[in-house]
Amino acid sequence: MKIRKFALLVSVVAVCLLLLTLQSRGYGASARDLLALVTTPVQSGVARAHRAAFAVWDTYFDWKNARAENRHLRDENQRLRVEALRVGETEDENRRLRRLLALQARLPLTTLSGEIIGRDWGGGIRSLTVNRGRGDRVPRLTAVISPDGLIGRIVDVRLGASIVQVLTDPASTVSAHLVRTRTPGIVEGDARGTLRFKYMARDAAGIEIGDVLVTSGQGELFPRGIPIGRVQAIDDRGPALFHYAALEPAVDFARIDEVLLVTGETRRDLAAYFATGG
Repeated sequence: MKIRKFALLVSVVAVCLLLLTLQSRGYGASARDLLALVTTPVQSGVARAHRAAFAVWDTYFDWKNARAENRHLRDENQRLRVEALRVGETEDENRRLRRLLALQARLPLTTLSGEIIGRDWGGGIRSLTVNRGRGDRVPRLTAVISPDGLIGRIVDVRLGASIVQVLTDPASTVSAHLVRTRTPGIVEGDARGTLRFKYMARDAAGIEIGDVLVTSGQGELFPRGIPIGRVQAIDDRGPALFHYAALEPAVDFARIDEVLLVTGETRRDLAAYFATGG
């Protein structure tokens, strides 16, 4: 190892002496050319290596900055999406509450607003839980409505909540009639979580798809004129005593969040306060 270092040192000294000799004897230009011939490739290589090293560093730095910026943008995008959802939910809630308060203000009877805090599923919505109970002096069989129409009745009153039997419950029945023809009948829930209208066979010819049904007010449980639903299909049973029509409920029981409890007298016709489309 020492011999190699010594040989390298001797070679460098020899080259330097050679160059000095050539320069002192008038061969300076040739010496410079020879030196340039030797050193230029080395300098070029060093310069290229320098540029390459800085290029690699710049690329790495740019990649690191881009990665950090992308992460920041993803976080910001997620935050904005969540914020947009919150704003949309707030706007929907405000719109629903405005509709509910507008209905409550114009109805000619006493009502109590409530919020749905639970749903019982079983082949469809069977019941709802509202945050009004004995502390609010809610009586059993109180009618429950929304700006879209009839929801059902209170069947169980508890300390801080009540259970609402919705129209689609198989045990639910409501007297009703068609707005267009005044055909009377009974709206029943069934095990499939749907509604059907049961009416006398002689009225079958007067019922059409799209007809609107409202409460008839019989029995003094529900006020008259509250929308129940629309006719979707007609079940013609020939000479049978009763025919049936499948209904589309006026209220989406799976999405309703705010309701009104009819706590005052029910001997009123509310048809003028709902847009039945009939």
